[in-house]
Amino acid sequence: MVLFFVAGLLLALYGQVRAQNLASAQISVISERLAQGAMHSWEYGARAEALLELNAPTYSVVSFNAVPPPHSIPSNITSALGEVFTIAHNIVVARSLSNITGPQPLIADTSAGDPASSGVSVLLANWTGQGALDGLDYAGAAQDQLHYLFQNVSKTKDGAFSHRVDQLQLWSDSVYMVPPFLAYYGVLTQNQTILGEAYTQIRLYRKYLRDTAAGNLWKHIQLGQTGIDDGHWSTGNAWAAAGMIRVLGTIQRSPFANSFKSQQNDLAHWVHEIHGAMYSHINSNGLFYNYADNNTTFYDASSTALLASTVYRLSLLANIHTYIPLAEQVRKALLASAGTIVSIATTSTMPAPSTTSTALAGTGTTVSGLLHFTPEGWLTPVVNPYSYGAQGSDSPEAQAFILELQAAWRDWVADGAQGANSAREARPHVLMIGVILVLPWLMMVIT
Repeated sequence: MVLFFVAGLLLALYGQVRAQNLASAQISVISERLAQGAMHSWEYGARAEALLELNAPTYSVVSFNAVPPPHSIPSNITSALGEVFTIAHNIVVARSLSNITGPQPLIADTSAGDPASSGVSVLLANWTGQGALDGLDYAGAAQDQLHYLFQNVSKTKDGAFSHRVDQLQLWSDSVYMVPPFLAYYGVLTQNQTILGEAYTQIRLYRKYLRDTAAGNLWKHIQLGQTGIDDGHWSTGNAWAAAGMIRVLGTIQRSPFANSFKSQQNDLAHWVHEIHGAMYSHINSNGLFYNYADNNTTFYDASSTALLASTVYRLSLLANIHTYIPLAEQVRKALLASAGTIVSIATTSTMPAPSTTSTALAGTGTTVSGLLHFTPEGWLTPVVNPYSYGAQGSDSPEAQAFILELQAAWRDWVADGAQGANSAREARPHVLMIGVILVLPWLMMVIT
């Protein structure tokens, strides 16, 4: 009887961490909207990354699995990887039809950086032998993308790749697009120089975009003749943190981890630095403004989801749990039921409020009953992904971000939910001590 009581007590505590979760039907609908909406170079890259993290973690660089991954695909994830390979296949087929040879982006684009975001899926298709099945030259396509970056894309004097084709300009978005491709390419080809370049690009982008006068928030766009944006775009800060996480994971799980220890420490510190800058501006409704420190801009769930995912990933990769309590509050706010009045504590040391409602299951091709999702399954409110100063409606990248959040949270829970929050985290320890002290006495009474 006592043992049942203790087991029930501990399960109840664990249930507090697991509360407020997306149902599988909801995840399916969100994934369908992502597949439906992704039509631009960076959207293909974001979708592929979300699918890997969510459905095929064995092949994700942010999991606990080795990089490079297995050449031979386990039968239980063949279908999951199939969607990623379809993305790579379609990109390489379209590229082949252009009849252009030599250095070139995977996708023709006005952005010099965005096409590289699909590079990981192309590299993975080559690594697992997809070319032998469909006759496509994935290795050649990835190599041409790499050479395009080094040979064709304009650079700053210290070597930062431009994010734009028409002018030398740096966008915070680029940290998610280019460095993860470079890191993965470097590990798969055993080229430490290219792997190191992934870190160097991040270091240079941070040098140009970090705004120390604004508490280390990153500016969105710097350099160039037109289109400079000195504002601290929330999605840009989240893009940057997520790109760093992917490079950190790639290095950490690679055979070269011991040779890049200082770089790993830097990357973890820089992600934490963005967390500190951004979460000082989180609102009580659990969302960031589109520009984090500008309360005249609209609320944005898109950046909120992606940045929260990086908090869980940093906990897993670097054992840094500072903002886990806030991330948990934010996640619950994003998944709150319709009609819920959300009010979160906006300091990382405050305990998360108790869950008052559980996400309702979606049915068919809809998501019903969620505060921050339309009935069709689109995250809301979100920035227009094609006009960063305007509010949007259907955002494919936002769908990818919520899936990355779901995957990151799932992996964090599976790892023991480290740092859940200081108050609630203390309770299991206190209760366990009590159980240890009381259990012998109870056993004596029973017997």
